[in-house]
Order: sequence, then structure tokens, then C-alpha cells
Amino acid sequence: MTYLLNFGESGKNFIKIGKRPKVQEAMLRLAAPLRQTEFRSIGETMQKRELGNNNLEVSALGLGCMGMSFSYGPAGEKQEMISVLRAAVERGITFYDTAEVYGPFTNEELVGEALSPFRGKVVIATKFGFKLKPNGEPGWLGLDSRPEHIKQVAEGSLKRLKVVAIDLFYQHRVDPDVPIEEVAGAVKDLIQEGKVKHFGLSEAGAKTIRRAHAVQPVTAVQSEYSLWTRGPEAEVLTTLEELGIGFVPYSPLGKGFLTGKMNENTKFDSSDFRNTLPRFTPEARKANQALVELLGKIAQRKKATPAQIALAWLLAQKPWIVPIPGTTKLGRLEENIGATAVELTSDDLREIESASSKIKVQGARYPENIERMTGL
Repeated sequence: MTYLLNFGESGKNFIKIGKRPKVQEAMLRLAAPLRQTEFRSIGETMQKRELGNNNLEVSALGLGCMGMSFSYGPAGEKQEMISVLRAAVERGITFYDTAEVYGPFTNEELVGEALSPFRGKVVIATKFGFKLKPNGEPGWLGLDSRPEHIKQVAEGSLKRLKVVAIDLFYQHRVDPDVPIEEVAGAVKDLIQEGKVKHFGLSEAGAKTIRRAHAVQPVTAVQSEYSLWTRGPEAEVLTTLEELGIGFVPYSPLGKGFLTGKMNENTKFDSSDFRNTLPRFTPEARKANQALVELLGKIAQRKKATPAQIALAWLLAQKPWIVPIPGTTKLGRLEENIGATAVELTSDDLREIESASSKIKVQGARYPENIERMTGL
């Protein structure tokens, strides 16, 4: 009975209900999950993972926030998006990803407002590195990772996110005109000033990661990674494992394709950037259905969805991988969270690996001008 007191109000209620040995035993089995339910609002029920060796603990699944304001058609209605963000916190997600360029500015403002009641309980990552168009127009003019610009971006992000320190500050894309050592040095200065807690890189190549890490330890690297985009496996993942750096796959559901909810006949809004991606032409989508069918086959056996299998596969790759699927819908958020409960056996993983290796994904993931900005 003393043990039950450790479970707070749940435990006290159990003590009142009954004291017979068999009843006590049953109650003990029930007490732990009920205690977890009490603390849903601060994420106690979600599995946790460490990103890198710098004590950055986050939920096993994060939330990519870009699509709420930018890229995937019209921006979501503000209050509705705030509700989804807060529902994510209530369901245990503690890791949120945004960037200055998403909007620009509007996504950081949304995330800052939605998560302001949860300061100290969530980790917010944002990014620098683009030269934005004037007057807040969508898009960018080029790259800009000059140290003075990095510090200007940090000041703006701090205000929009309503925080005293940015939890994780990524270089959004490597700037070939600014040595990565200068970039790492600028972020190091911000860390020493207490304005940034952790340094990250996005879509950087292995050599750049090593050079940056030598100046300021890199906590996490973010790159596209999923069953249909496996480029990081060539060099990046082994480099991260060697250096003790976490990995954050964005677009872990293939920009929605791996959910199984689209086919060659799916139409996108005219402002949806998937219209510009070679992998999303009707012909490519038709050819790539084989990968969705594979996920569906495994999902049926596991009583899960294709999206949950795609996320569970990523989670099974390394314990320091934290995918950040995005969504604007509560139902999809809950579906994604359900992936953390899907257990893929070694046989399942071998089957997925063997079958997917026989499927040639059609279409480049980005147009050439954007792909040239990655892997530097």
C-alpha cells in the first residue's frame, strides 16, 4: 500500500477501494497506466529520446509545423492550428519544428502563440540561413549565413517564439559563401550569450557536419529521410553515430505520399509546392504506388496504417532518430502518434528492406535548383 502512495491521487483511490491481497495485486498492475493518464498534459505518456550527447531530451515523435502556414496550399485557420498544436502537447509531443522562412515569419508567430502556455515543457527548433524577399513576401532571394545575419535572425525568432532562448537553432541550408566554421562560431556566441541552447544543421553533408562540430558541438542534423528518400544512409547517418549527433528526419511520410491517401489522380491546390516536385507528377505517383502497397501489406498484418508503419520503420532504425511528421488535422496527429506503439520485429524489418530494395522510386525529390542546395 505504501507503494501505491507513490502514484498520487490514483494510488490513494486504489487504497480506499480494497485491501485484499488479490485486489491489491490487480490494483498495482493498473496503477502505472492510470498515473500516466494523469500526466498526459506534460507528455509523460510519450516515449522519449535523446538527440545527441548534449542532454536534449524530446518526445520520440516531433511535429513539423511548416504546413500549417506554408507550402502545402492555403495556410490553416489560425485558431484551428493553435488547437492542433496544443492537442499535440496534451498527447505527449514535446518537440516542435518551425523556421523564419515559413511564411515568412507567420509560422514562428503561430508556434510562439500556441506554445506560450507550455514554456519549459516543450522544445522548439527553428532555423536561419535564407535571404528573404522584402516586405515579407513568400520565398527567398538566396542564402545568407553571415554571422551578423544569423544574430539578427535569432533576435527576430526569439520575439516571435516568445522565448528567452531558442532550444535548437539549425542552419537551414549550408551557405557555400560562408565558411561553416564562421557559422558555428556565430551560434557558439549565441549559446554563450544564453540566446540559443543547441546548434543544428539541415541537409548538410558529412564533411560540413564534421567541420561545424569541431567548432561548436552539433546536437542534431535534420534532413529528409523516409522509405522513399534514403540518401542520408550513404554517409550522414554513420557520421552522426560516430560523433554522437541526433538525427531528425523531415517529410518522414514522403510529403503525404506514404500515407496511402493519394494516387496519380490526386489534385493539389495551385499554391501547393508539390506541384513543382518531379516525384509528384501523376506518372511518378502511379509508379511509386508499389511502395505504398508494401506499407499497406505490413500495416494490415500489424493492424496499423501505412503511415504508422512508415514512421515505425524510421523509429526502428536508430534510438537517436526523431521523425517530425507534419499535419493540420487532429485525426492525422493521433494516427501518427499511434506509430510509437507499433513494434516491428527483426523479421518485419528484413521483409521491408528486402521488398523496398526491389522498388525503384521514380522522380527526383526536388527540382535541380533546390537539390543543389543540399548535401554541401
